[in-house]
Amino acid sequence: MTSSASDQTIIIGGGHNGLVCAAYLARAGHKVKVFEAAAQVGGAAITREFAPGYQVSAGAHLLYMLDKGIRQELSLDSHGLKMAATGLPTIALHESGEYISIAGAQAGGPGASTEDKQAYREYHRFMSKFAGIIGGLHNQVPPRMGTTDRSDLFSLAKTALKIRRLGVRDMREFLRIAGINVFDVLQENFDNEFLKGALSVDGVLGTFLGTRSNNSLFCALHRLSNGNDYSLPAGGMGAVSEALASAARAHGAEIVTSSPVKRILMDFDHVCGVELDSGEQIQAGTVISNADPKTTFHELLGFRHVEAGFAHRISHIRARGNVAKLHLALSGLPAFKGLDAAASGGRLLIAPSMQYVEHAFNHAKYGEFSREPVMEITLPTVHDSSLAPAGQHVLSANVQWAPYELKQGWQEGKAAFIEATISLLERYAPGIRTQILHTEMLTPPDLESRFRMSGGHWHHAELTMDQFMMMRPVPGAAQYQAPVNGLWLCGAGSHPGGGVMG
Repeated sequence: MTSSASDQTIIIGGGHNGLVCAAYLARAGHKVKVFEAAAQVGGAAITREFAPGYQVSAGAHLLYMLDKGIRQELSLDSHGLKMAATGLPTIALHESGEYISIAGAQAGGPGASTEDKQAYREYHRFMSKFAGIIGGLHNQVPPRMGTTDRSDLFSLAKTALKIRRLGVRDMREFLRIAGINVFDVLQENFDNEFLKGALSVDGVLGTFLGTRSNNSLFCALHRLSNGNDYSLPAGGMGAVSEALASAARAHGAEIVTSSPVKRILMDFDHVCGVELDSGEQIQAGTVISNADPKTTFHELLGFRHVEAGFAHRISHIRARGNVAKLHLALSGLPAFKGLDAAASGGRLLIAPSMQYVEHAFNHAKYGEFSREPVMEITLPTVHDSSLAPAGQHVLSANVQWAPYELKQGWQEGKAAFIEATISLLERYAPGIRTQILHTEMLTPPDLESRFRMSGGHWHHAELTMDQFMMMRPVPGAAQYQAPVNGLWLCGAGSHPGGGVMG
């Protein structure tokens, strides 16, 4: 060994979750060293130049789940974190220009009737109440099932009590809808197909689920679980990661970039450090992986160090990405039908009906990209002009469905998918094609190779009820501790799941 530090804690991966982990451990007095493979910290939560003079949030592009306690306790604002915009409305685009705007408990815009507004207020009431149950679990260690341990039983009892306190009517409704599909719930509450289409996106974005798929309502609740206050960090999402890294360093953590970890070292049945791609070996009494579970156990540790049943469960985690990331450098602000310049800075959706969303998903079932995809669009330069040259703009969009294993292969299919996406944008923002100076499309395989996440899945594992809480990522590693002495997990594949939340 080239260095000796058995009391040291090594964190594999300087993504935002790894940086939060490093900051808190260092704050508590531990000796912490973070190894990040890329040249900059942040994982997929980074800001990068994708064309000369144009910068974009490379992966995640909206901040809405960052734990408020983390921001306060780590004093992220004093480490440079600022918001370019907060409280962004969700605007459902329509080819006619009769958009619907959704902000908090209010729905408005020319596409929303008085009845729609009233129905949405009630929908927001009970969905927010139910999402609060899930949000309350974010900072709770998931209880194990089938044990008599007091802490596990107490944790289960606390969760049950929170559900009971919803009241009889809401408790019954929560238990009825939590695991079903978003299509049925929206059908029960709204008549407006346009509004239903927009709301259904929260149940399917980033997943291999359609509006009629069970668990899609649960995904919508997860997305709402931290309040759904959409913000844009000044300087892009990389500003969040840089603030976290600054806080970690301020508490004594050491962060080493451009240093990929090749493997986790073992001393009999206990981890004893890591080996870097360079061949250097660093000792540590504890290793914490911010990598996804498949990478951690299969590639870095090796299945030979875990029992066969556990290896089988890890290898069958559902984690195939279904979203492509589109970046456009634009010569000017695109003119979306019905929107003024200020409204263009919101969270824009193309999902005109639930049937449209379901048809878009159908292609993915057969290894095809969506011919008319669902899109979540941001124009961050409306609020943050530092991301592009003066008078010019950046468009960042999540485009789905784009299956990881495209039947025709992405080398052949990418150009056609880009064309389908641009053609769709042209219908909602006439003339945008002529404004495009540079185009970048990151497919799930691109996201996998660029950000080192298996399958190119944002969340490291599908967010469904069989891969949530005490089941996340799999039984036997659901409380962050691996079935290997000294090895822990801290990434999005662990409870409570994906999103820039810490």
